[in-house]
Amino acid sequence: MVKSDPFANATKQVNDACDVLGIKDKELRNYLAMPNKVLRVKIPVKMDNGKIRVFTGFRSQHNNDRGPYKGGIRYFNPEGGVEYMEREVMALSSWMTWKCAIVDVPLGGGKGAIYVNPKTEKLSEGELERLTRGFAYKISEIIGPEKDIPAPDVYTTGREMTQIMDTFSKLNGNKYSPGVITGKPISMGGSLARNVATGLGTAYTVREAAKTLKLKLKGAKVVLQGFGNASTFAGEYLEKMGAKVIAVSDSKGSISIPKGAKVSKILEHKQKKGSVVGFPGSKKISTEELLTMKCDVLIPGALENQITAKIAKNLKCKIIAEAANGPTLPEADPVIYKKKILVVPDILANSGGVCISYLEWVQNNMGYYWTFDEVANKMEKNITKGFKDAFALSKKHKIDMRKATMVLAVERVLEAFNQKGIWP
Repeated sequence: MVKSDPFANATKQVNDACDVLGIKDKELRNYLAMPNKVLRVKIPVKMDNGKIRVFTGFRSQHNNDRGPYKGGIRYFNPEGGVEYMEREVMALSSWMTWKCAIVDVPLGGGKGAIYVNPKTEKLSEGELERLTRGFAYKISEIIGPEKDIPAPDVYTTGREMTQIMDTFSKLNGNKYSPGVITGKPISMGGSLARNVATGLGTAYTVREAAKTLKLKLKGAKVVLQGFGNASTFAGEYLEKMGAKVIAVSDSKGSISIPKGAKVSKILEHKQKKGSVVGFPGSKKISTEELLTMKCDVLIPGALENQITAKIAKNLKCKIIAEAANGPTLPEADPVIYKKKILVVPDILANSGGVCISYLEWVQNNMGYYWTFDEVANKMEKNITKGFKDAFALSKKHKIDMRKATMVLAVERVLEAFNQKGIWP
């Protein structure tokens, strides 16, 4: 099966927003859709066996009209190969631009990647460090606290971010530069609440969506596709709001838990057994059965292109909050809208990460650090306002929330573009 082109999907979303706004100029549409720059680099690394292996890396800088580029660096090897990864990185950098604009943080969109899967290829810590520092060296000219601020993503952590920061600092005369990157450990200038940011932000958007539908979260049934950081924390915070998780999945399989279960208990089982499969009182089901299960809230928190038009026809939820990037194919959106399911699109639902990254960057630059509650409260204000602004536009234009969030974002980027003008 040929994989859907993620950048074509991202471009379609921009064009849909332009249609709503009445923007007909093809050059302006092209400016909004295309990245400003895409850097492709070769990274030679000496492996533990003494041989040299050459890796391919990317950094896409989509738009900086509202501020420096911002976006994660992932280590992954999608099925479509290196060429597919380039399109994926371009799409993700585009979505970062709109994500920053929706929650109104003064940053633009960027994304980076290295074509490697450290999990399946079993790279040693030394090989990973040499790869990370090699990539940092290759992109050092285009990143910086006032240029482009990377962050962690798939299969990267605070350790890799620290190594990138350290490499950048050494290349710049040993000038300590914590603001060059976010997602760092607390001891290296990271921000409190960063580890829960994406999931907590998703939970906030579900809460706001439930309010608009007059849906009580107490007793609401939640399905989590994917059981990584975003989904688990979203599940835990929704539990605190009264909801219960009735199905989960990970890379090994999907399970339903008819009576519901605490996320912490499922996580404990996964840590012991290596998968959610086999959790006591659960039943193994297919991915499609998980996605189409009757529930109140569905949180797709795995990879892209999960909800197809076919699956959309069989959805039985009231709210979809996209913790993952691009989990819904464009052809599924009209089907979901017709079913009156309220979608909180990825660029809003998982924007907690970029909100906290922005706040980490601010703290690094001013050398003053806030408490967990202060950071979480600031993030909550940005996300809830973003939801309310987008929901108001969806009602005004009679469009779904995906188009509404894009309309809001494109309007904000265009305002900055028009204020700046063109030079030279």
